[in-house]
Amino acid sequence: MSKTRSLWNLLGCCVLAGVLVAGLLFPLAGGLGFTAGRAAGTLENVESELIGGQVPEVTTMTDVNGEPIAYLYDQRRFQVGYNDISPDMVRAIISVEDRRFLDHDGVDWRGTIRAFLTNQASGEVQQGASTLDQQYIKNYQLLVLARTDAERRAATETTAARKLREIRMALSLESSLTDQAMQEKNLDVDAAKQEAKKAIVTRYLNLVPFGNGAYGIAAAADTYFGKPAKDLTIPESAMLAGMVQSSSALDPYANPEGVLERRNTVLDTMVANFPARADEYRAAKDLPLGVLPSPRTLDQGCIAAGDAGFFCDYALQFLADNGFSRDEIARGGYLIRTTLDPEVQAATHDAVRTYASPDLEGVANVMDVIRPGTESHDVLAMASSRDYGLDREAGQTVQPQPYSMVGNGAGSVFKVFTVAAAMERGLGAGSALQVPRTFQAKGMGSSGGVNGCPADTYCVANDGNYPARMTVTQALAQSPNTAFVKLLQDVGVTPTVDMAVRLGMRSYTNPGTSGFGEQSLADYVKENNLGSFTLGPTAINTLELSNVAATLASGGVWCPPNPIASITQPKRDSNGNQILDADGRPAFGEVPFERPGCERVVEEGLANTLANAMSEDDRGSGTAANAAGSVGWALPMSGKTGTTEANRSSAFLGFTNNLAGATYVYNDSPVISELCSGPLRQCGYGNLYGGNEPARTWFSAMLPIADKFGPTSLPQNDPRYVAGVGGKQVPSVVGMSSDLARSMLEREGFSVSIENVASGQRAGTVVSATPSDSAIPGSTITLSVSTGQAATTNRRPPTTRTTIQVPGVGPIEIPVPR
Repeated sequence: MSKTRSLWNLLGCCVLAGVLVAGLLFPLAGGLGFTAGRAAGTLENVESELIGGQVPEVTTMTDVNGEPIAYLYDQRRFQVGYNDISPDMVRAIISVEDRRFLDHDGVDWRGTIRAFLTNQASGEVQQGASTLDQQYIKNYQLLVLARTDAERRAATETTAARKLREIRMALSLESSLTDQAMQEKNLDVDAAKQEAKKAIVTRYLNLVPFGNGAYGIAAAADTYFGKPAKDLTIPESAMLAGMVQSSSALDPYANPEGVLERRNTVLDTMVANFPARADEYRAAKDLPLGVLPSPRTLDQGCIAAGDAGFFCDYALQFLADNGFSRDEIARGGYLIRTTLDPEVQAATHDAVRTYASPDLEGVANVMDVIRPGTESHDVLAMASSRDYGLDREAGQTVQPQPYSMVGNGAGSVFKVFTVAAAMERGLGAGSALQVPRTFQAKGMGSSGGVNGCPADTYCVANDGNYPARMTVTQALAQSPNTAFVKLLQDVGVTPTVDMAVRLGMRSYTNPGTSGFGEQSLADYVKENNLGSFTLGPTAINTLELSNVAATLASGGVWCPPNPIASITQPKRDSNGNQILDADGRPAFGEVPFERPGCERVVEEGLANTLANAMSEDDRGSGTAANAAGSVGWALPMSGKTGTTEANRSSAFLGFTNNLAGATYVYNDSPVISELCSGPLRQCGYGNLYGGNEPARTWFSAMLPIADKFGPTSLPQNDPRYVAGVGGKQVPSVVGMSSDLARSMLEREGFSVSIENVASGQRAGTVVSATPSDSAIPGSTITLSVSTGQAATTNRRPPTTRTTIQVPGVGPIEIPVPR
């Protein structure tokens, strides 16, 4: 051994001893301070993070087929393994940044001693002599661990204390990675050290910034040369290695001369450090930089997801609500495969745009589509007529229109909740409902005295002429208001509101919704016993309304509207190489994710029977019949239209055995206005109904995809719920006197109302009762009582004929009454 070499070793031992003493005496000198989600100020925690080596990566969100929807990231980085990096890139970075990298154990003692002597002579820190290990540690603390300005300053402070920490951690890092390689790969010490070196240089190249938003070598290779890192040439590798010194100052687009000079400096170091290839490196100095005309970037976030922007944003909210914060997703490098079906999304998006242009002033048309099921309600599509974006002048918005409480209500769609609650309490779907022309509901809110309505009374009238009695199916299809307010009075507001929540309107239990202060909407309606609830006058969440349809289509099983199919991360070895599966494809590990479970909220027979009761809205005299016919819909389905009283919003809920969804047209501007149909617009008089654009949108969207998941059919009726389950048997009172019938019914717990009808039977005799078989306990039985006078008819009276003389005409014969 030469005298010089012995001197270096002696000095190295002295410096090492000094470093260890300083590290023991001042282990926290300089204030470590990295507290983002970890115990504050402990060196062991930072070392543990370093050895783990997790770095922020781009998370990719895809549709159900694996096609990217959006890229979500804090730092644009894609990790690659050692085998996926050009060998020339490895040579270039080692040559210019740490030429003795392969020989030291994490600390270059020669450089450290030189820097120590220089700094001692100057009285300040002028040289760092950092190895790749130490640079990796510094950058890891700055780019990964530091989350605040104070933490970032601590990671870059030029103090002896920081240098001592880096030295200690560099030695620990090399030692730990060597031990790890020995254990995992069963290698001897020398081979394990080489594996540790590969791991460190790979981690370094995956970590450091290269400017123009590129972090790590893979992003850099794509940004400047549009190629994978493994395909980088000698001059390309040298350019990127040189940029590490200052990625902001050495920008090939802003400072090409400086970058070229720095690249050639790197090539000179490669000539010196790898003389066997000196000619290649010298020749590369004559080549141009060869960068792309402009840097390649990657659009970040849901704003770049096009028509899937609303869905993307909902998926992120869903994950955040279930333990995955947006910050974690932006740093986690996950592959999030969603439930978004591109075929269903395209059909839905086209349909909402057909009836409402994206720049339509003050009117939005939104729709969600869900696949029913008893284990998951997968969201297949989410669309708005608005573009998802920030350009308000062009009508764009980032407001969560398809999945938040908006608008003035779904109108008569809410009659479904009244029927469901009534069926659960005993109403048979085969029963007849009384349909008075007007109805006054005492103690169910107030109409404010409008049109002479008494105080403390909710008065309602039908919009059109209806028979005095209608079956449940007919009433749902034709939607007379009085029948359902009367039914609500029988079944009760509280059970009906609770049914709406159970079936899917879960936001109604959240405090502060829809302007009720700290009180939830559900509590407000129940506390005030509002009869108007069955006519749907309150804001809705369209996704929740769509999920109501999915719950009924799933036989009464509610599940949260689910946008996530799976969350995975790539599996990597200690050198950063992605592990392959048995078929040679990249392997991914499932990331644990607990989502809310499903619940049976109503009996299957009730849900299926109600689905059949809702199956005539699209035909005959149903309110959606014209809309169905206009697009050629001829398949079985269940549906319900709805419109608010002032025509400020309207909706359509519909489902088949395979698809469920709701459409909602509402005023999305601050200007209070009624809405008009054909075409949609704000107007002063309002003629928009759920059977118009909302129903047309639903049928237009569903027609191309109706059989995508199998044949379309209705479920089987449950005879128990057709007749009424759990209801009280109504005593047979036809033919009795009205007094006796009333007494008998009241003894059974029913209320009784009387209506007089013309009949040939004796006055005071009960002609019929509605309902007559079973009814909700405590509900009202309407008795039709004879007046004792037969109904008059329009028959012509008996006549005889006589002859009269008409001047200028002569005799004519005319009929005259007898």
